[in-house]
Amino acid sequence: MVDFDLVVIGSGPAGEWGAVQAAMAGKRVAVVERESVLGGTAANTGTLPSKTLRETALHLSGLKARGLYSVETTLRHEATVSDFLYRERRVKGMERERIGHNLQKHGVQVLQGVGSFVDAHTVRVCRKGAEDLLLTGSVILVATGSSPYRPPLYPFGDIRVHDSDEVLEIGRLPSSLVVVGGGVIGCEYACMFAALGIPVTLVEVKPEVLPFLDDEISALLAQRMEALGIRLRFGQTVEKVDVPAACEVPIRLTLSSGEEVDTDQVLVASGRSANTSGLGLQDIGVKLGARGQVEVGPSFQTAVPHIYAVGDVIGFPALASTSMDQARIAVEHAFTLEGPQALATVLPYGIYTIPEVSMAGETEEGLRAKRVPYVAGRAAFATNPRGQIIGEMYGLLKLLFHRESLKLLGVHVIGEQASELVHVGLVAMLTGSTARLFIETCFNYPTLSEAYKAATFDALDHLKHGTV
Repeated sequence: MVDFDLVVIGSGPAGEWGAVQAAMAGKRVAVVERESVLGGTAANTGTLPSKTLRETALHLSGLKARGLYSVETTLRHEATVSDFLYRERRVKGMERERIGHNLQKHGVQVLQGVGSFVDAHTVRVCRKGAEDLLLTGSVILVATGSSPYRPPLYPFGDIRVHDSDEVLEIGRLPSSLVVVGGGVIGCEYACMFAALGIPVTLVEVKPEVLPFLDDEISALLAQRMEALGIRLRFGQTVEKVDVPAACEVPIRLTLSSGEEVDTDQVLVASGRSANTSGLGLQDIGVKLGARGQVEVGPSFQTAVPHIYAVGDVIGFPALASTSMDQARIAVEHAFTLEGPQALATVLPYGIYTIPEVSMAGETEEGLRAKRVPYVAGRAAFATNPRGQIIGEMYGLLKLLFHRESLKLLGVHVIGEQASELVHVGLVAMLTGSTARLFIETCFNYPTLSEAYKAATFDALDHLKHGTV
C-alpha cells in the first residue's frame, strides 16, 4: 500500500496537468495509465494525430496551392499509407516524450496498469506480469477520457469498417468512403479524405453540419465541403449495412430515404462514451450518466467529495483545452489552493475541417433567441491583402457586437488560421472590450488579423444605416 496526496487515473491532457498542478503545490502525486504509452486520446488517437493527418492531406493533395498560381494541382503522387501516417507517428512520439518528461520533472510517479477502486480512497493497479499495487489517495482525480461509441448496426470486426480511433491504423487508403455522423470528428475526417481525392459521402441525421455553429458559418462550411467533393446527405440515417466477405465487393449502405450507397470503406463517427467501465465508480457512490459520463458539480467534484472527474469522462465540451483547465480547477478546489476556481466565461471552439472553423461567444441565432440587440460586421479574406497573397478566397471573419454598448459578443471565423485568429476576439470578450479596441489597435499589415478592423468598420456601417 502506497500513500499519495493525489492519485490520478489517466494521463491525457486533464490527467497530466492535474498531476502537475498538484505536484507544483508540493503534493505527492501518482498517475495511473492503462495503456503502454502516455497521453490518452489527445496524443494517440484523437486531437494531435487527426490534426497532423489534416496537414499531411493538405500537403500531399496540393490543396494549399490551389488558387495561388491559378493552377489546379492533383495528388502529387500515389500516396501510400506510410506517406499518410509518417508525420502523424512522429508527432505522437514527440508528444509522448514531452508528457513523460513533464511528469518526471515535477516528481510525479507514473504507474502503468489498469486502475480500479477498491474503496473510496484506494485504487488497485493491475499490472501485466507483476503484482497488483494498492494506492491510497487523499484526493482521487478520474481523467480516463472516452472511446468511440460503436452502434450495433456496424460489423466493426471487418477491416473496412472503422471507428474514429481505428481509422488512424488504416491498412490502406480507401478508394471511396462513407462517413456516418456529421459532428466535429466526422466532418474533419470527411474533409481530410476528400482532400486526397477520395470520393466521400457524409450521412448526418440533422439538417446541417455542426448546428452549434452560427448558421451562416455552418452553411459556408457545407458549401466548401461540397466544393471539396463531399456528398452531403442531411436528415438521413443508415438503416442497413451489407458487408460482403470479399473485399473487392463494395459495402452497401441503405439510407432512410431508400438511397443505396456503395463504398469501399466506412467510418462511423457516432459520438463517444466515457471510459468508466470496470472502474467501480458506482460501487463507491459516484453517479454516472447515459453513456457512462461521470456526473460532477461546478468544481468537478463527484457525489463523493474527495473524488473529482475532469475531461472527456464527464462529457461536453470534451476539448483538450477545457480538460486542462478543468483539472486545474479541480486540484485548486481539492487542496484549497489560490486561484480562480472557475472556467473562463467564454471558451473557444476549433474545428479542423477544410477550411478551418472557429468560434467563441454568441451566435446570431442565440442573440435573437435571447432578444439581445446586436449588429454584425463581416470581413471577407478575399478582400484582405494577406488573404489575396495566400490565395484564401473563401474565408470570412464575422463579429457580433451589442447594438447599444458595442461590446463584442461573438466571433466566428472560417478559413485559413481560423483557430488562431479567434483568440483575438476571445481575449476582447474576456476583457469586456468594445468596437473601439479594434479601431484603435494597430495590426501588422498585411495580416489576416487586420480583418478585425475591417469587420468592425463594417458593423459600424450597418449601425449607421440601421441594418443588422
